[in-house]
Amino acid sequence: MKTILTFASSLLFSLASLSAQTVSLTPSDAGLRVEIDGQIFTEYVTKETARPYLYPIIGAAGANVTREFPMKKDAPGEAMFMDHPHHRSLWFGHSRINEINFWAEYQVFGKQVHSGFANVQADGNHGRFTASTQWIGPDKKTVMTDERRITITALPEGEKTLDFDITLKATEGDVLIGDTKEGTMALRLCPSLSLNSGKSGVNTGQSTGQAFNSNGIRDKDVWGKHANWVCYHGPDPKGNSVGVIIFSHPSNLRSPTTWHARDYGLFAVNPFGLHDFEPEKPAGSGDHTIRKGDSLTLRYRFYFAKGQPKPGALESRFQDYAKTKTSNP
Repeated sequence: MKTILTFASSLLFSLASLSAQTVSLTPSDAGLRVEIDGQIFTEYVTKETARPYLYPIIGAAGANVTREFPMKKDAPGEAMFMDHPHHRSLWFGHSRINEINFWAEYQVFGKQVHSGFANVQADGNHGRFTASTQWIGPDKKTVMTDERRITITALPEGEKTLDFDITLKATEGDVLIGDTKEGTMALRLCPSLSLNSGKSGVNTGQSTGQAFNSNGIRDKDVWGKHANWVCYHGPDPKGNSVGVIIFSHPSNLRSPTTWHARDYGLFAVNPFGLHDFEPEKPAGSGDHTIRKGDSLTLRYRFYFAKGQPKPGALESRFQDYAKTKTSNP
């Protein structure tokens, strides 16, 4: 009988570990902390930063799949000096907003200032919140505002999705989003998931990642191409096989969109950089103007997968995502 009970207990434990987990959202000194079963998944950081970001991003196998720098200054295996200190884990930004740089953080640049949370809710394996932001230029004047609706869903076996819906609002006047590769919905991968191995001094750790997109284009050739989604996969910092995928919703501007996805670990969706991505097009081809009083909504889903994702399974997930009308599950 004892053997049967032990077996039954083990089976129940195994089934529980495969089931979806419980999401909780808690105010923190930095902003808003997101936990799954009491363990950190990510934190929406709003304090002491040029723009809000999400860090860390704990992947399906329990390790952070974004790089540690510049949040940590002594991360082993990561190049530090001059290695894009504005690449903070997971963020949204663009270098030409009315010709103000809201991407990099050197010389003259604008800041995104968090102005409040709303609709903070957690229910079972779902958590969601809304964050409002002001985009403020070097002259201290507001250029535009945005509303971000972020939804976290905990899935079986440690997998997760994070939906990032952002509505850019031309509250102060016309807003020109300029044609440049330097943007926009972005994530900076940990070195082991990047494609290169120390080229140009960008990564000093072992880079063993691979990439492919929804059209079957692979590795560094995904840069600048149109696609519905892109997947990076490989070992996380603990050596476990994981995938990081970004889906761009088909309702987005210029869908299927173009990707600023680099071999050194920058993984970004950018529908505005058409001249950089397709040099045969004239400069300014990617410009988009939001007229005063209007808005532009962009929707993205980050999927943190266990093991090596298969193209067919990812396409099926994308089709399911494409059917959704809002970020709420």
